[in-house]
Amino acid sequence: MAFAAIYCRVPSRMFDLTTAAVIYCTIVAVVFLGLWLWYDRRDHRRFELERRKTTFHCIRCDALYTAPSGTELCKCPKCGHENSRLRF
Repeated sequence: MAFAAIYCRVPSRMFDLTTAAVIYCTIVAVVFLGLWLWYDRRDHRRFELERRKTTFHCIRCDALYTAPSGTELCKCPKCGHENSRLRF
């Protein structure tokens, strides 16, 4: 009889339903917050690189144009003359 009582008892629940729902909602909220932060930083980095440009003024044809950041010399797209960056 003692053998049957030890191995046949019903296991108790680890958490009640309210605690499990709170834990589940917290995990879901943390995952969404992490994804939001990761994508926001990735997009900010991507668009910041596209936004930063160096401005050039062609002394031959009087055109204004841009090139990626960090470029000191760039050829004019209209006439092909190589110009230095515009300094303010």
